Amino acid sequence: MSDELCWKSATELAGAIKRKKVSPLEVIDAVLARIEKLNPALNAYCTVTAEAARRQAKAAERALMKRGAKLGPLHGVPFSIKDLIITKGVRTTWGTRLYADHVPEEDAPVVARLKAAGGILVGKTNTPMFGWIGATHNLLFGATRSPWNLDRTPGGSSGGAGAAVAAGMAPLAVGTDGGGSIRIPSSFSGIFGLKPSYGRVPTYPFSAAWSLSHAGPMTRTVADAALMLNVLAGPDERDQSSLPASGVDYVKALRGSLKGLRVAWSSTLGFAKVVDPEIAAVAERAARGFKHFGCRVDAVDPGFPDPSGAWNAIFGGGIAARLKPYFPDRRADIDEGLVRIIEDTLKWPPTKYIQAWFDRLAFWDAVRKFFETYDLLLTPTVACPPFKVGLDNPTEIAGTPIEPYGWIPFTYPFNMTGQPAASVPCGFTSDGLPIGLQIVGRRFDDATVLRAAAAFEKAHPWAATKPPIAQVAVPSPC
Repeated sequence: MSDELCWKSATELAGAIKRKKVSPLEVIDAVLARIEKLNPALNAYCTVTAEAARRQAKAAERALMKRGAKLGPLHGVPFSIKDLIITKGVRTTWGTRLYADHVPEEDAPVVARLKAAGGILVGKTNTPMFGWIGATHNLLFGATRSPWNLDRTPGGSSGGAGAAVAAGMAPLAVGTDGGGSIRIPSSFSGIFGLKPSYGRVPTYPFSAAWSLSHAGPMTRTVADAALMLNVLAGPDERDQSSLPASGVDYVKALRGSLKGLRVAWSSTLGFAKVVDPEIAAVAERAARGFKHFGCRVDAVDPGFPDPSGAWNAIFGGGIAARLKPYFPDRRADIDEGLVRIIEDTLKWPPTKYIQAWFDRLAFWDAVRKFFETYDLLLTPTVACPPFKVGLDNPTEIAGTPIEPYGWIPFTYPFNMTGQPAASVPCGFTSDGLPIGLQIVGRRFDDATVLRAAAAFEKAHPWAATKPPIAQVAVPSPC
């Protein structure tokens, strides 16, 4: 029973708890037992809040027994928070020795909202320093490993979150995404991840990549992500970019037909220099399957300008500015790859960062015009399969050398535009490693992205497929 609880969706757990079929403490004990068993191998959690979680579970049980008690939609359900997001009274390090002992005095909006909905925090998940790469390792906590293959990275920068969800170590996780950091680990870990529209989920405090960064759900099912988004979405005065409440019930929005939607498929977006052939083939097969949902599917070259230079300047420049006060005095505490970014950035002419913003606006203009024709754009999520643990980036794809961020040409463009984008599991490589399909929607149209993902999930269910390490049975706690 303990192990079964770890594989139930948050939606199932919330319903079972409300019907008193299972207790919050049983759920929390099961998840904590699984973390204790698997985390030494995966290193998905950098901090586990076991004592506080059990205390809150007991309080949730007492509330459950009170007649007329008003229970939140996540009452008793465990969740994790990426270590780039502040948590009151729980260490938040941003994946760096610079903040190794930092304990915030308040919760970020996403944390406060999950708690208010009855969710129970079980820990913080590992991330690279300030989320600077699409893998997960740092000088403070070391490397996180994929539950599909311990020699591979689960991606990043929300790699700890992806590995935790995939391995049954809590059904709900909050990740952040400044260039693909929700979608990359969702693809590499075989789970669902949603980067909501920019501002849909408030972020505070602002990150180094503040104008690019989104917070969003990482789950095993689309319904769980919709349930989370219902809780997380809405304005917060601490985030002046946060959007007004949409009035959308994202769980109800999963229902309905996709018939008549105009869907574009692109294997390169016109600027991806190389894509692993196996990845492209599996993703294309999944994309063409949208015809069975009543969609018109066109293979396209959108003709977008290459946004890599602008994204590099905005993303890299933001991180370099954040770290400059620690450089060079604490250089030993900064990843070597980040040191190179800082050194390069400090040599830029003052106009380069401003030019990047003009280029970003030009890129959005091209994307905006494209989405006047199409409702959805489908691409591979990542251009390569999961690579060796410990590498910052792969150096080649299918034998072709690539630049450091040349393997994520499909994700970071939509941080530039702020559109909603999700990754759904769509198959496996010949080595048994997960492959993701990216679904990009019109600006602010999170509901259609979720509905499309739900339709694909119904046709190609993935949640019951467990990674090898996750099939390890955990005994019921004493």
